[in-house]
Amino acid sequence: MKKIIKFLSIYSICFISLISINANAQESFDILILNGQIIDGTGNPWFEADVGIIDQHIVSIGNLEGAQASRIIDATGLIVSPGFIDPHTHAIRGIFDNPTAESSLRQGITTLLEGNDGSSPFPIDEHYQAIRDRGISTNWSTFVGQGTIREIVMGLENRAANASELQQMKNLVAEAMQQGAMGISTGLFYVPGNYTPTEEVVELSRVVADYDGIYISHMRDEVDGLFDSVNETILIGEQAGLPVQITHHKVMARQNWGQSVDTLAMIDEARARGIDITMDQYPYTAAQSGMTSIVPQWAQEGGTEALLEIWNSNALRQELKMGIVDRILYDRGGGSPANIVISFSAWDPSLEGMSLADIAVSRGIEASLGNAAEIAMDIISKGGATAVYHAMAEEDIERIMQHPATAIGSDGTLTVFGAGAPHPRQYGTFARVLGRYVRERGIITLENAVRKMSGATAQRLGIRDRGILREGYFADISIFNAAEIRDMATFEDPHQYAEGVDYVIINGTLALDEGIVTAARPGQIINGPGFQED
Repeated sequence: MKKIIKFLSIYSICFISLISINANAQESFDILILNGQIIDGTGNPWFEADVGIIDQHIVSIGNLEGAQASRIIDATGLIVSPGFIDPHTHAIRGIFDNPTAESSLRQGITTLLEGNDGSSPFPIDEHYQAIRDRGISTNWSTFVGQGTIREIVMGLENRAANASELQQMKNLVAEAMQQGAMGISTGLFYVPGNYTPTEEVVELSRVVADYDGIYISHMRDEVDGLFDSVNETILIGEQAGLPVQITHHKVMARQNWGQSVDTLAMIDEARARGIDITMDQYPYTAAQSGMTSIVPQWAQEGGTEALLEIWNSNALRQELKMGIVDRILYDRGGGSPANIVISFSAWDPSLEGMSLADIAVSRGIEASLGNAAEIAMDIISKGGATAVYHAMAEEDIERIMQHPATAIGSDGTLTVFGAGAPHPRQYGTFARVLGRYVRERGIITLENAVRKMSGATAQRLGIRDRGILREGYFADISIFNAAEIRDMATFEDPHQYAEGVDYVIINGTLALDEGIVTAARPGQIINGPGFQED
């Protein structure tokens, strides 16, 4: 009798399985991805399966052999992963001119986060409507910038906010969260963020916590004040009661190289006692920011006009000049004017690609530290520029990347192809991790890299229906060749698209098809957790 029952049970299971297979075979999909190696974004090992998409969503993952579809993609030998989420971009610098975001698409990126380093569009709802009206290929979201809010209320004044000003800022932050901001970003290195006391940041972050948002920060100092800055970030998370993320975590200046050992230990200790702190990073040993990054913050109160008044004064010019020299020697200048390379100059494009040392030689003067400071101020006085700053060590890059709390973000813009000499991270960040650090260097596994680019960031931001390949989730999918994916962009020749990504599907629509950018603009606004419908 037991044998008969066992036989019937096995028969029933087989019969049900056959029904399931036949049902899948009869089902019709909009897109069917066959024979791919699935890396689902959780960090789990890859597995072989098919993916069926109807409308905007993944509806089936499994054996779909024999199923019908309007479009079938044979992914034999390819990786099928979630579309990558870039948590740190400045893509507003180009998205309206480049709505396809091609440099991102060709890395497998399907979602871009704007509003980092304390600077964001505002009001948020007006910005989101402008994005919808333009129509873009990738999904889009933004943080609200603390620096932007402070400048609206207080301008560029170097002082603490009074009670009335603080309340105004809190009201604006609440408004931004209700309109769909993901959280609040700070650029405590930049003006006016640098003028903000920690207590003021905590108060604004408490508002964000009320809406289940996140705090993401370009810390106050990534050089000699690195440890104090990590502690400040931890403190803000602890006192405001919200998740915090150190964005583009790095160790700047030669005298500090190797200190990622200590910063990661600090993060581990904080997490061990319940502080929800994580990081993101870009995989390059150079940063990029405005030329004023090598100007002491005390001289930037009141903006460029006030800065030039200081420069032209007899009393303070030498102090300011020595402050710039110090930043070249011991900060993001990396010890030499040759390490500061102009990436974009609207008023004189001939400077693009030249270092401060190159410019000095071209002007027939010695490439000394003092002359480099003079050149920097001359550039600022004539309209400014952005620059690439070579000041980091590969050892720290790899150590930070291996940490389980680290995600990947580009910190990139979307410049017009061929314009200027931008940081190659715009074109290569995600492909570089997969090519150099996974395949060539073996620093992290392929599954872990995909998690750091998708599921980890979705989880961090509270995006509950993207970032993982799962039935019912939005069909944001990247299909790439793990043996061929690589970054092509270099500091010397940055305008080169990444290679190895064959297909990118966004909200169930092909945005990159057999390596060709399509005419579709399927990107959607992803609202933050505090979003409230009007």
